[in-house]
Amino acid sequence: MTENTQQQPASTPELPTQYAPAEVEGKLYERWVERGWFTADAKSEKPPYTIVIPPPNVTGALHLGHAFQVTLMDALTRRKRMQGFETLWLPGMDHAGIATQNKVEQQLAEEGKSRHDLGRAEFTERVWQWKDEYGGRILGQLRRLGAGLDWSRERFTMDEGLSRAVQTIFKNLYDDGLIYRAERIINWCPRCLTAISDIEVEYQDDNGELVSIRYGEGDETLVVATTRVETMLGDTAVAVHPDDPRYAHLVGKRIKLPLTDRTIPVVADTHVDPEFGTGAVKVTPAHDPNDFAIGQRHGLESLTVMDERAVITVPGPFQGLDRFEARSAIVQALREQGRIVAEKRPYVHSVGHCSRCHTTIEPRLSLQWWVKVGPLAQAAGDAVRDGRVEIHPADLSKRYFDWVDNMHDWCISRQLWWGHRIPVWYGPNGEVVCVGPDEQPPAGEGWTQDEDVLDTWFSSGLWPFSTLGWPERTPDLEKFYSTDVLVTGHDIIFFWVARMMMFGLYAMDGEPPFRTVALTGLVRDENGKKMSKSNPNSVDPLDWMDAYGSDAVRFTLARGANPGADVPIGEDWVQASRNFANKIWNATRFALMNGATVEGGLPAAERMSAADRWILSRLNKTVAEVDAFYDDFQFAKASDALYHFAWDEVFDWYVELSKTTYFAGGEQAKVSARVLGEVLDVTLRLLHPVVPFVTETLWTTLTGRETLVTAEWPADSGFRDEAAEREIELVQRVVTEVRRFRSDQGLQPGQKVPARLGLDGTALAPHEGAIRQLLRLQPEGEGFSATATLPVAGATVALDLSGTIDVAAERKRLAKDLAAAEKERQQATAKLGNEAFLAKAPEPVVAKIRTRLAQADEEIARITTQLSRLPEA
Repeated sequence: MTENTQQQPASTPELPTQYAPAEVEGKLYERWVERGWFTADAKSEKPPYTIVIPPPNVTGALHLGHAFQVTLMDALTRRKRMQGFETLWLPGMDHAGIATQNKVEQQLAEEGKSRHDLGRAEFTERVWQWKDEYGGRILGQLRRLGAGLDWSRERFTMDEGLSRAVQTIFKNLYDDGLIYRAERIINWCPRCLTAISDIEVEYQDDNGELVSIRYGEGDETLVVATTRVETMLGDTAVAVHPDDPRYAHLVGKRIKLPLTDRTIPVVADTHVDPEFGTGAVKVTPAHDPNDFAIGQRHGLESLTVMDERAVITVPGPFQGLDRFEARSAIVQALREQGRIVAEKRPYVHSVGHCSRCHTTIEPRLSLQWWVKVGPLAQAAGDAVRDGRVEIHPADLSKRYFDWVDNMHDWCISRQLWWGHRIPVWYGPNGEVVCVGPDEQPPAGEGWTQDEDVLDTWFSSGLWPFSTLGWPERTPDLEKFYSTDVLVTGHDIIFFWVARMMMFGLYAMDGEPPFRTVALTGLVRDENGKKMSKSNPNSVDPLDWMDAYGSDAVRFTLARGANPGADVPIGEDWVQASRNFANKIWNATRFALMNGATVEGGLPAAERMSAADRWILSRLNKTVAEVDAFYDDFQFAKASDALYHFAWDEVFDWYVELSKTTYFAGGEQAKVSARVLGEVLDVTLRLLHPVVPFVTETLWTTLTGRETLVTAEWPADSGFRDEAAEREIELVQRVVTEVRRFRSDQGLQPGQKVPARLGLDGTALAPHEGAIRQLLRLQPEGEGFSATATLPVAGATVALDLSGTIDVAAERKRLAKDLAAAEKERQQATAKLGNEAFLAKAPEPVVAKIRTRLAQADEEIARITTQLSRLPEA
């Protein structure tokens, strides 16, 4: 136990009778920021602890997923700050290229304009105006949540410093041959009019049609099946497996492509599965990645048959039709020619959609910029394999390796106007020049800059070091890189985690961007269903904060945060957390009213009661337990341990056990008041990282100190008293058993009952006053007659229930319940003894009947015990 010599205020501090979060939280947060308690000092000699916040989109608003991860990051940084680390939690936002551009284009559409009416420069200026006016509201909402961020270091992925970092790393990668330009198949969104990466494609099962088409004439025919009939206009071959005897005579020959005046070759390629379908596949190199690979191997022509809006461009009857209109028209034309061999509809198959606008993706051959990820991905995998980076929980590392070990080259160019423009210039004679941030672009007639911008994930992949001043070796970069932990959802391992690993290791000479990746699950509703804005289960956390306070929302989220697991959450759980905050408030008020103090050192153990020694022993065990849970990112277990210690042991047991001492006054009351002050001091410190507002208010009132934000984190003093713990456990057993008996007999909690306590010669004897108070047991008095006697924990409790309950009525009620339970047991036993029933009934039905039988047996035993304990009528 530590000595605490800080001075108590001269007068007894007071608290309002009720805690009102709305009156406390906003003012308290602004005070924290104004005092600079969240501002990190790069010159400090304290050990650093760094977290960079996953930058929310500038278009974003706080949702439960944000609130969840922010709560966990805040808990980590608040604890580390209290442990004496120079803590930096760096905030900022992502420019969110496609999402932000879409927002502004929607505004323009309402004005009857498009971005092309404004031109690139004016449109970009319009987006900046939108960002200044509407962007960043989520940052204000993070303040509302209590996020202890260093606002002096707030960054934006398109601010001057981060833009310099983007241009620098592009130039370095380009010079090292790790960025190149090539014509490849990309995922094209006809709605957003841009390429998107593989990880921005969402696959879902759609109802389509599988159409089998006869190619060729006479004996030289093949049947191919496709779900994308419209792309046949761009077929440049039919492929079969080289070992398939059915088509050996056709390999190398040319056959007629229906609806066109072209013939196409039959090629042999091992990619074709001879067991699937007819064993023959159409090859459209410009509109399918597998077909493109076949085309490359066989020198096939790539014919693009659609424009950027997925409208058919091939001259003829289908020109100008949307791809889906063309699909129906082409099927009809093939049917009229007798080319349709079979049609299957609906045919359910997996189809890619744009994750932002949900338009069906169109694979499209396009000239784009790419990152050669091979060596970068290898380094990202090695950093985890050799232990420089730990993924927590460890079982999710497989998902990480599955991605980095099989990563395809990354398409980084986007056909947008909002974003970091690719720093490459093209000359009038085919020159290509990549320009770094300190270099002048080529001058002269005919030089133009690449029109495309970079994928948003390119700049956010630099976040852990660009936000600290890279490419300059700033004091912040020297002090706070590598960051300590990345807290993020397991769903963006591919989007963001792998990208940061690749870029961080490359730019920072093999030093990873973070030492630990703590992966969380997703927040779901109380039934485990995914929350969605389109579903009625979507929740605005701000509404819950308005109703119950930010601490209640934070505690609910933290208490559900098991590593890597999804988090179900319902409003009733937030209400329960609000009740916990109120419980802390009321218990602290009681303590202050009864002289609880932190003044001076703790009394010697021999001056303390068993209850005092018990709670201090339990307190130190809880400190050790909470520390271990935090170090293992077990937020749920840490929160649950604190909840049960505070509510069950401190408030429900220790405070109640100590009331007789307080009411008696004297020296022992002063000792217990000091112990209670110590327990509350440490408990509030332990709770502060998750519930900062109510704990700050209570702790500063209790201690008279300025803030809990920078207070010292509790340490396990090593004090243990197993004997006191065993003694109080006996008291708890007696009280719990008698309370259960009282409840079974229908007694009200506050109803007083005469009792004789046989505690002599047991460790319970010193606690008779507390036991009587907790159980509402009066002294025996004249005429006492024991109608029920309970042996428990080596003692006896004799109760006189005469006149307290209607024994005859209670026997009648219990007899009725017993008859019902026996009937239930009889019916269940009969069914389980029926061989014919057991042979036919499904296993879940049989299991349910077995459960009913077990429950009936338990109910019969319970009622029988209650009847045996009733006094004679």
